[in-house]
Amino acid sequence: MAKARVSSKTASRKSTAKPAAAPKYTTIAVAVGAGIAVVTLNRPEVHNAFNETLIAELSSALHRLGVDTAVRAVVLIGAGASFCAGADLNWMKKMAGFSRTQNLADAKALAAMLTTLNELPKPTIARVHGAAFGGGIGLIACCDIAIGTPDAVFALSEARLGLIPATISPYVVEAIGARAARRLFLTAERFTAAEAFRLGLLHDLAVPAELDERIDDVLGLLLKAGPTAQSECKALLRAVAYRPIEATLIADTAERIATVRASAEGKEGVAAFLAKRSAAWVPRDE
Repeated sequence: MAKARVSSKTASRKSTAKPAAAPKYTTIAVAVGAGIAVVTLNRPEVHNAFNETLIAELSSALHRLGVDTAVRAVVLIGAGASFCAGADLNWMKKMAGFSRTQNLADAKALAAMLTTLNELPKPTIARVHGAAFGGGIGLIACCDIAIGTPDAVFALSEARLGLIPATISPYVVEAIGARAARRLFLTAERFTAAEAFRLGLLHDLAVPAELDERIDDVLGLLLKAGPTAQSECKALLRAVAYRPIEATLIADTAERIATVRASAEGKEGVAAFLAKRSAAWVPRDE
């Protein structure tokens, strides 16, 4: 099966990758090829730090990719030396002069973008290298799969600035647990990729020379699974996580599998398995 290659130079190095039909972005880049969308945080001069423009553009791009039937999975990467260093200093200076109402609107925009990423109906992978601070950790926690380099460094640094990691907190706590979050929220200390892996923020570690190949391997697995099934899996996870196992939840899971079994994709998947052939959604070799 042909793989969609992911590169630190972004998907533009692949002849099959082409710009998605999207507005002209100034803080991100989007390329789609072989069913894979590569979304690049593209402010390397400030280590891909957030500002209001990046938040708006990333939110817009994710909405578009979420409904694009040509896209099977989304890879989020950072241009330059870092994945994402959190909030942009100039943006923070501007926010310091905002009223509470203005700050609330700004925070809601960030929260909405994170929710869009977290609930995207396609599998998402975070390709993590360099610095991942504050909101950058939020992006990682919102992705379904996170693979990073051993030299990546992390920090939930908000408290050091007299702030709190509020909008990212639901996703970070879900990723690493409340106990670990207590320490990291309060100390704002830096921690290593090995620690991020131990805590569950990263699923896998790969040296820089092997990072893209490791991600390509995961993409190959993702493309073999049913796209509707993957979307339903993500909805299922949100429905059952941290909820008591009782009659209502059990009935809901039965309803979900019955619906999927009766769907066209479910029938095709079972038929392909019984016939020992690839399902219709599996990409064919070039």
